Amino acid sequence: MPKVALTTLGCKVNQVETEIMEGLFRNRGYEIVDFSEPADFYIINTCSVTHLGERKSRQLIRRANRLNDNAIIAVTGCYAQIASDEISKIEGVRVVIGTKQRDKIVDLVEKAAREDGLFNEVNDVMHMHEFEDIPLYGTPHRTRAFLKIQDGCCNFCSYCIIPYTRGPIRSRKLESIKTAVDQLVEENFHEIVFTGIHLGAYGRDFKGENISLSDAVEICLANENLKRLRLGSLESIEISPRLLELVKTHKRFTKHLHLPLQAGSDEILKAMNRHYTTDEFARLIENIRREVPDIAISTDIIVGFPGETDELFQKSLEFAKSMKFMKMHVFPYSKREGTPAAKMTNQIDEAVKKQRVHLMQKMAEQSATEFYQRFLGRELEVLFEQEQDGYMEGLTSNYIRVYIKNDGEITSGDIRLVKLVKLFKDGILGELI
Repeated sequence: MPKVALTTLGCKVNQVETEIMEGLFRNRGYEIVDFSEPADFYIINTCSVTHLGERKSRQLIRRANRLNDNAIIAVTGCYAQIASDEISKIEGVRVVIGTKQRDKIVDLVEKAAREDGLFNEVNDVMHMHEFEDIPLYGTPHRTRAFLKIQDGCCNFCSYCIIPYTRGPIRSRKLESIKTAVDQLVEENFHEIVFTGIHLGAYGRDFKGENISLSDAVEICLANENLKRLRLGSLESIEISPRLLELVKTHKRFTKHLHLPLQAGSDEILKAMNRHYTTDEFARLIENIRREVPDIAISTDIIVGFPGETDELFQKSLEFAKSMKFMKMHVFPYSKREGTPAAKMTNQIDEAVKKQRVHLMQKMAEQSATEFYQRFLGRELEVLFEQEQDGYMEGLTSNYIRVYIKNDGEITSGDIRLVKLVKLFKDGILGELI
């Protein structure tokens, strides 16, 4: 039985796509092994959001070649999409396929095993207009399943390379979502997480059909055996009244939204080509919390964007603090060739970026602590996922990680009522009710 090892860099969408490819190999009789082990085939799903992601991608390619210099190495993902010629020159690479045609991955590596030469199958994604709906085969089992329902982005934020690597918006048909949800529930997944490159744009490509993300949510929640539905990252301006009403009224629709802020000053938001102001963002958050008081709101923020003066950074820091996010992912700006921001002359020194990341993260930790403290003494349902270091851990609907000392009473997949007792690790220590 041939052995294949797969690894992923980058976002949740990339992780989902790697799981889909793993299923394709498993369905064809391949043995899946850890990436650190010798294998006949190595599949590397790459990231190009930052320079670091690209560097790690190259390192993984070279590591695979060291593990077995006779192996077939296939490189896919966003970095492969924009730099296929560069990747093709790395020793050991035999297949490059970018962000489309992942359904052909098994055929391509088998062809490379039979024939000599390089197989560079990267095509122009800007002409893709259909969602690549690949069957699910044996998704790796956890309590949560990530379901990709959308691909592509047309926002063209000035710093972002992703529209060029993913192409225009493509949405999964509602019938396909229903089929996938039913399959995942049948396979005993308890929570489904909708993912996409520009999730809030779901349905926008279905011209004349008036379909939106809310329709996909309702299709999913119609399966009454599903215990939870969670959404991936959304643009704040795409939270419609209908979607907010669904969050408010459906117990199984988790009380957590990830809304990327990216910058806390209007000057930088404008330079980023973001389509909202800080005032609009703040009013939306206020409205969401008024409708759903216990909701958790997490975010992404970039520091050190070109033109971000000390004063503008301080403004961003103070605004982010005032939003009281439960979690913040803080990134230093990474210059991406081919984007408008890369051509801006007022680039920020790397040392300054590093200092700003530290300051923003320090504030983010305090904000998270304050959010958790609000729930001490409360009783909330927890979906338990795994055991680690003697504790069962899981998530509340509003994304608080909860730990329970394991005495064998709880198993993975259980939903139990828990009293939240004290701050612990990256969450809260609880007691069973």
